[in-house]
Amino acid sequence: MARIAGSTIQALSDRLDAVAVVGDYVRLEKRSGGQYWGCCPFHHEKTPSFKVDPERKLYYCFGCHKGGTVIDFVMEMDKTSFPETVELLAKKSGVEIVYDGLSGDAQEQDREAALRREELYELYRRVAGTFSFMLLERPDGEEARSYLKERGFSGETIARFRLGFAPRDRYWLHAFLSGKGYSGEFLAGSGLFSAKYPRSAFFSSRLMFPIADRQGRTVAFGGRILPGAEAEGVGKYINSPESAIYKKGQTLFAIDLALPRIRETGEVCLAEGYMDVAALHQAGITNAAAPLGTAFTDDQARLLRRWAAGVRLVFDADGAGQNAAVKGILTARRNGLSAKVVIPGEGLAASGGNAVFKDPADILKHQGPEALQKTIEYTIVDFEYLLRRGKALNDLSTSEGKAGAAAFLFPYLETLDSEVSRDTCIGDIADALGIDRQAVVADYRRSVSGQGRSGDAGRAAPRDAGASPWKGPIHLNDELFLLIVVVIHRELTARLRSTLAIEELEDPQAKELFIALEEWFRNDAPGIDDLLSRIQDQALRNFVIEQSASAAFSVNPETLFEDGIRRVKQKRLERRQAEIIIELRTQKRGESRRSLDDLLAEKVHIDAELRNFKEANP
Repeated sequence: MARIAGSTIQALSDRLDAVAVVGDYVRLEKRSGGQYWGCCPFHHEKTPSFKVDPERKLYYCFGCHKGGTVIDFVMEMDKTSFPETVELLAKKSGVEIVYDGLSGDAQEQDREAALRREELYELYRRVAGTFSFMLLERPDGEEARSYLKERGFSGETIARFRLGFAPRDRYWLHAFLSGKGYSGEFLAGSGLFSAKYPRSAFFSSRLMFPIADRQGRTVAFGGRILPGAEAEGVGKYINSPESAIYKKGQTLFAIDLALPRIRETGEVCLAEGYMDVAALHQAGITNAAAPLGTAFTDDQARLLRRWAAGVRLVFDADGAGQNAAVKGILTARRNGLSAKVVIPGEGLAASGGNAVFKDPADILKHQGPEALQKTIEYTIVDFEYLLRRGKALNDLSTSEGKAGAAAFLFPYLETLDSEVSRDTCIGDIADALGIDRQAVVADYRRSVSGQGRSGDAGRAAPRDAGASPWKGPIHLNDELFLLIVVVIHRELTARLRSTLAIEELEDPQAKELFIALEEWFRNDAPGIDDLLSRIQDQALRNFVIEQSASAAFSVNPETLFEDGIRRVKQKRLERRQAEIIIELRTQKRGESRRSLDDLLAEKVHIDAELRNFKEANP
């Protein structure tokens, strides 16, 4: 599998301006010493404890102890993978990406594929602008404009979602884009035209919703047919086919607009469709997004898990919507997200309002944004919702009905990581259905083993049992102190190599850091991010970042280095002195493998060395 070449990563690290990159996310203020400070984006604080070192291109927070390179920062903020982050920053910085493990032909093919993706992004950006113009400025868009006004959508919402209109003429778009220089072959593979009739537009006479990725790039469209234009066999909504830049199950509508608020709240409101999401945003619920014509998928849940801890499912109050809510709960839970359910209209009923409207768009239209806000605040915890749903779908006057209601919750129990939580839920199921707890346990065990009836909403994925063992905190001992001095003052690396051998170190983390320093020196890599990438122990890596942010290592580096060498060597002699004393005691009992003369001679030598150290440093 091809990997981004180290030369590309190094070129990117050299090019990046740490203050500029971090400054896109955090308001920074320059202070004495050339350091930049701001309030940490990873935890709430009023007094800035977040520091950016522009020379070493590192960040560190003295409050929550998060730190790393510029690439690490963007990964943490955007919750993107390392390759995604490098590719994004490389594009912004004008650094060409080279991949290891690819032949010359494969490299060329990769470049051509990347160029095609960029061309598709640009095409979809232009087409979105064209559809918007058709909606707002052309007579053809009048019916769509009237529909949006009748549904209660403001001009601000229309602009925020870049809504548009696809004209009735199916051949207009191809002619328009051909006139702009696009080839027929390129357009045929763009997803904008019929596969059977390459000059016929995929969308016509529809209200258009641009679909963007999390960077805000348009990658697809959703189209809603206007009222009165419905015909048998014509779907109310259609979406773009998948393409090189669009994977339906891995994308969420409005994720680019919702991300800032999702990051703030740690929660996403997941609605069923485009109109509902737009309604929620207009009501000020700006952490709303939606799946794309499919059920909520595992890929979408894992994407959201990067920024959110939980989802609030805002699905229609009809049967289909409630079935989707059940599946959404299980998808959220098995991917590490908590879940709550909103039943549109129920919150209004609880506060004395009208409960006849089944979705957020209807509530916005008929009762306004305040009513929609009240609705969203009225939630049911996922387990309580499933219990209610299981009871409603089964006849509880029969034993089979009770068994069916209990089994309805078994897929949910499978998603729980905690045995305590599972045990509590089993007890609640038994109490709610008026059945014996052990009977529920027995049925559940048969279900898990595949011998009993399965739940209606599917089974959960197996839980990850590969958690790494806990390691204690790393403490700044003499060995690590010396090596941190060298990390910060790289010019001292050659002296370290000539003065100290790895065999003289005792601390295992110090040994790992020593090896990383050696590799860093031999490869002559200029950036500290290269050193950090060579440290396998994440705790040690974080420790190095934390200590590098301290001003204690910046004053008189020569003195710090000399003192560090002296302390490490002195401690090693003292350890060896203690070992010899133990060997001398065992020698008297005839257990030592060395002669008495050898042990005494080595002890005399070490004693002399220690005296020299103490005399030189009284």
